[in-house]
Formats: sequence, C-alpha cells, structure tokens
Amino acid sequence: MTGKETIVEYLTSVPAWYLATVEETPDGAQPHVRPFSFAMLQDGEIQYCTATTKDVYREMAANPRVELTAWKPGRGWVILRGRANLEDRANAATRQAGFEHMVGLGEAWESVDDERLTFFTIDDAEAWLCDIDGTWNPVEL
Repeated sequence: MTGKETIVEYLTSVPAWYLATVEETPDGAQPHVRPFSFAMLQDGEIQYCTATTKDVYREMAANPRVELTAWKPGRGWVILRGRANLEDRANAATRQAGFEHMVGLGEAWESVDDERLTFFTIDDAEAWLCDIDGTWNPVEL
C-alpha cells in the first residue's frame, strides 16, 4: 500500500477527520478547525471535497497552509500538513463520489455539476502516523 493509499484508507475508516486552516480576524490570525469526511485517491493525488461558498474555501484561498488529523481507537492518529491547492482537477468518478457523499451528509446540491461543489488537493504534504507512546512514524507521500 502506498503512503497516499494509507492516508485515504485511514481517513475513510473514521466517521470524521478534522481540517485546520488559518482565519484572519480583526484580532489577527486564528486557527479554525472543522470536520471533514471525504477523501479519495485519483491519479496519485488525494482529492478532498468542499464548497466554494464555505469559510474553509475562503480561508484556504487567503492562506493555503492546512493541517488535518484523525484518531482511530487502537491505531493512534494521523497528521498531514501542507498547502491547499484549490485547482479543481476532479474527474467524473471523483466528482460523482464527492457529490453523493455530500448529499449523504444532508447538504443540498443542484447536481453533480453544481458550480459550488469543488475539490482540492494538498501540495508539499508531509504526513505521520502517531502513537500514544509518542512515536511519529513518517508516511512517504
């Protein structure tokens, strides 16, 4: 299994994982964390799904530095950090899977081709599988 396959398997095996961005506020930069649950491997890249109308998209456009994490009982947790690439390169299969996933979460979309539905990747990513004993095992991406 490749490192990216390991990350996707991990993220899709938990109900939610969490993505952190930087939110610019009148008081300065603040972290902003929210749950995500879609990740899919396409052409050797991990695709993530969101909407162009959400704060997370605006925050990634302003500052692409992101970090995600997920914890799975008995397996520790995963950390992945890098720079969000908002160029939507999702193919038809990924777009369909993302659309179905988001609708399954209760979000309202006009169709799989809804202009608000967008996909992004994380460039210059580095990742680790971490254990409660304090070890951080690098994942080759």
